[in-house]
Amino acid sequence: MVNKAKAAVKEKKFDTLRFVAMLTGVLLFAIVYWSPMWPDAVDPAGKHFILSREGKGALAVFLLAGTWWVFEVVPIGVTSLMIGILQALFLIRPAKVAFKDFMDPSVMFIFASLVIGTVFTKTGLTKRLAYKMLEIVGERTSMILLGTFVVCTVLTHIMAHTAVAATLYPLLIAIYSLYTDETKPTKFGKALFMGMAYVAGAGSIITLLGAARGAVALGFFKDIMGQDISFFTLTYYMAPIGWLMTFLLWGFFMLLLPPERKTIPGLRQKAAELSSKLGPISRDEILAAVIVGLAILVMSLRSFIPALKPIDKTAIILCSTVLFYVFKILDLKHLEEVPWNIVLLFSGAMSIGFCLWETGAARWLAVNWLVLFQDAHWFVFVMGIAFFVMMMTNFIMNVAAIAISLPVALVIAPYLGVAGEVILFSSLVVSGMPFLLLVGAAPNAIAYNSKQFTSGEFFAYGIPASILLMAVTAFAVLVLWPIMGMPITLPAGG
Repeated sequence: MVNKAKAAVKEKKFDTLRFVAMLTGVLLFAIVYWSPMWPDAVDPAGKHFILSREGKGALAVFLLAGTWWVFEVVPIGVTSLMIGILQALFLIRPAKVAFKDFMDPSVMFIFASLVIGTVFTKTGLTKRLAYKMLEIVGERTSMILLGTFVVCTVLTHIMAHTAVAATLYPLLIAIYSLYTDETKPTKFGKALFMGMAYVAGAGSIITLLGAARGAVALGFFKDIMGQDISFFTLTYYMAPIGWLMTFLLWGFFMLLLPPERKTIPGLRQKAAELSSKLGPISRDEILAAVIVGLAILVMSLRSFIPALKPIDKTAIILCSTVLFYVFKILDLKHLEEVPWNIVLLFSGAMSIGFCLWETGAARWLAVNWLVLFQDAHWFVFVMGIAFFVMMMTNFIMNVAAIAISLPVALVIAPYLGVAGEVILFSSLVVSGMPFLLLVGAAPNAIAYNSKQFTSGEFFAYGIPASILLMAVTAFAVLVLWPIMGMPITLPAGG
């Protein structure tokens, strides 16, 4: 009876928090949407950026969605539906436009990535890979964590971080099953899955193959500055940062979420036994590996073969989904098991991102923020840009976050004697690591599917992780990149 009473009190407290969080989101929406028109944003050249009624509405939806996502007042996919609903009901964007974003190619890419994870699990490939990895890294949980982080970073050198997360997710599920049989979350589980999401972002900044944002940003930089940044130049400056963040994040999780067990006695032997029980590799495993391998190869070659560049990566990866069914590796049951909550989460994220972009709200925010630093010290200015991009990339597409901030930043930069390269590279660093919200990057949402952490926990751990990211960016700007030869400030009179 006492336990039942305690449970009832706990449930009541949770409901109260849920109600307050839900009401807070609604109030924020109402206050912003029905407030009088806000002043224009004015850039250093004197150009005015008006915040239209639709733009103010986009900010209102943005605040409601962010609040509901963080506190998870309803399933995160349902919050995403509210993003489309509010745009249509309050005439912020036409319903046809708002809901069309729910099937954006990026969303379909995530869907295909989740299907790859299903295939790897169903065929047994993940168990085979997991057991081999555990035989190598041994029985210490700290080394298991480090091993998965290193593998994740290495893979992002040649694969999109979304595909890496989808590939590693079932592998981590197999590893975690050997750690405990309990269904409730553990510190090790949180560190393993959240860490994978964080490190996928850290690794993705190192080459142009890790994410689309790099190639888009370099093209954008060339248009504005008239300068080419090569594939290898980007990797030269970004590799030390990506790998430094990988090892720092390992230390971060070992400090804040130390595994309950330092070792798993007999793990290496158990992994070897389980591996031998799997028997010879099956037809489905071979087919799945070949299909996924070919999809990854073609997507990677797009950066080097001009004839392949026009082919969208989503079409390529969706070919793998179709082939899984053509060769009967998957059936209808597996299609129905796709975590649609995660797919809807990113559908809503794309919709609010495009909404902020198309209504001009994002640019209005960028100009208002960056002009605060037009008379600041050059270092404060660079870090101010980095902070803005880091925050925005948690809510909207990282490419869009860079695109709205770079033009304004590059107009102000010469007045403060700041070189364009340091603005570009610091923006690329932080845009790759959205540690606060699940919608910031696909690996975040894929990791959430493990049920090892809530969206609120992800946000809470993301605060110190984001502070760590800003500290590393500051180190790169002040110390590392100047040593490596990157121009940071312009010559006097230049």
